[in-house]
Amino acid sequence: AIDDLPEGAGVYLFYGENDLPLYVGKSKELKKRVLAHFAADHAAAREMNLAQQVRRIECIETGGEIGALLKEAALVKALQPIHNRSLRCNDDVCFWQLVEVNPGEWRPVLVLAGELGFRQQEQLYGPFKTAREAKRTLTELAKEHGLCHSLLGLENRRPGKPCFAHQLQQCKGACVGKELVSFHSARLMAALGRHRLSAWPFAGPAWIREGDEVHLIDHWRHLGTARDEADLHDLLDTQVPAFDRDSYRILLKALARMMPLAAKPE
Repeated sequence: AIDDLPEGAGVYLFYGENDLPLYVGKSKELKKRVLAHFAADHAAAREMNLAQQVRRIECIETGGEIGALLKEAALVKALQPIHNRSLRCNDDVCFWQLVEVNPGEWRPVLVLAGELGFRQQEQLYGPFKTAREAKRTLTELAKEHGLCHSLLGLENRRPGKPCFAHQLQQCKGACVGKELVSFHSARLMAALGRHRLSAWPFAGPAWIREGDEVHLIDHWRHLGTARDEADLHDLLDTQVPAFDRDSYRILLKALARMMPLAAKPE
C-alpha cells in the first residue's frame, strides 16, 4: 500500500476495522505525509493510537493544495471520521445580520447560514461556528466598545429602562436616550467591521486553475472541480451548495488566483 501512494497533492483517508473512517488528511506531498503517521518516534500518544488502528489507506489526488483543502473539508463533513476534531458539519454556522428597524437604527439579528439566499450577503458578519460563539463575540464587542445590551438584543429590557451594562457604566446610554441610536448604530457597525463577510467581487461565477483541474466558485460556494468544458457546464447546471464556513476561509485566501468565468479557462 505504501509503494502505491502518490507523491503529489491530495487527500488521504485512513480506515479501521469494518472500514470505519478514522481520519482524513491532506498534503502537498501525500506519500511523505502518510509515512509520517507511521514514523517510529511518535511524539504523541494520539498519533500512535491512530497508526495502530489503520487497516486500509485510500488516496485521492488533486491538482494542487486548494483542491486538497476543499476535498478534505468536504470528506470530513461527509464521513465524520472519529479522529478529525475540526472541519466537522457546519449546520449551526451563523451570522449576525444588521437590519434597519427604524431610519438610522440598525440592530443585529442572528441568522443561520442555511437560511440565507444564494446571493444574500448584505450586512453579514461572521461566519460563527455556533450561535453561542456568535453571542459571545457580540458580548465581548459590546463590553469593548460600550455598546448597549438592550439594543443588541443581549438582554430584554422595557424601552427607556437602563440595560445592566449601563448600570455598570459600560454602556454609553442609548437605552435611556443619552446617546442617539444612530450614533450607537454607527459604533456597532465599526465594532463588527473586522467580522464582516467579504463581498463576492465578481458579477457571476469565478474559477481557479490547479494543474489540469479547474475549481468553479460562485459567491464563496465551491460548485465543484472540472477537467474539461463538459464538466464545467455540468457544474453550472447543478444545484448551488449551502454556504460552508471552511470553504469560505479556504477560498478567501485564494482570492488573488480567481478569474471571472467570462475569461473561460482553456
